[in-house]
Amino acid sequence: MALLAWNVRGLGNKDTVRALKNICVKHKNGIVFLSETKQKRRYLEKIRMRMKMDNGFYVDPVGTAGGLALWWSNDVKMSILAYEKSFIDTVISINGEDEWFGTFIYAPSYDVEKQGFWERLGSLRDDVNAKWCIMGDTNTVASPNEKDGGSTFDHNNAKWFHDFMEKSYLMEIQSKGGTFTWSYQRSEKNVIREKLDRVLSSVEWNFLFPKAIAVIEIPIASDHTPIILLKNGLKKKARTEFKFESRWMLEEECLNIVQEEWAPTEQRNHRGTFRVKLRRTKVKLWKWNRENLQVNGLQGERKLFERMMIIENEEQGKG
Repeated sequence: MALLAWNVRGLGNKDTVRALKNICVKHKNGIVFLSETKQKRRYLEKIRMRMKMDNGFYVDPVGTAGGLALWWSNDVKMSILAYEKSFIDTVISINGEDEWFGTFIYAPSYDVEKQGFWERLGSLRDDVNAKWCIMGDTNTVASPNEKDGGSTFDHNNAKWFHDFMEKSYLMEIQSKGGTFTWSYQRSEKNVIREKLDRVLSSVEWNFLFPKAIAVIEIPIASDHTPIILLKNGLKKKARTEFKFESRWMLEEECLNIVQEEWAPTEQRNHRGTFRVKLRRTKVKLWKWNRENLQVNGLQGERKLFERMMIIENEEQGKG
């Protein structure tokens, strides 16, 4: 069972709701945490039922800012211990497993509020041996390599986060996928990217789930990427199934590969030609994806994001 944390930047957009549904179907999430929903619980309840989640808890936004939603299936036993506009603290047991504390956060973005937030969060657990997992938007760049573009890394901004991690004896769960979880484009050539969303855990929680890994999804429908926590790790597949990725359509090279392999030939065996072309196209696309979008992940991620922004700007210009 997977857990999802995502700063959706408003859940009133149909594209965001569609993206959320696709993520839930893909990962079979048993727990879904959404921050900055900007919606009242009456509307969010309708979305929850569409996602086929059995239970829900909400922290309403202040005006049109903020808002938290926490959904979970009946396979999850969950109790709400505390909450405020920036977090929901719970105790969780999944499918009868040992109980652990789960805290879902949307840390404040203003520096003047950060010290108080991390101190309040640290006061939730008196026992440093507690099984504790925290996931969500930390709104903090923890190190220089978690930032690309914009102003230089601010050590003072990260101080309260590091103090919290040290006093609470927490570590960050290993992640897989992109490097950054938030992007902002000021101009065509001025893109800022940072790692703000993450999963933290105590040593005791890691002993409980030693294979746990966080998956950073691709950016879609929000300036924050969804974070998926797989507490039992990635499942190994005996055979890799070929799947055409929708993001490939943003790459010109993908179109060139398809056009080249499906160009007219003089072969008479049309059925054989179809099979050969299909197989060759699959092989070439698989190799191209591995060599250009997976191995060169950072460059591929930057290129993908820039193309998405260009297309979005073009569509807005047409509107």
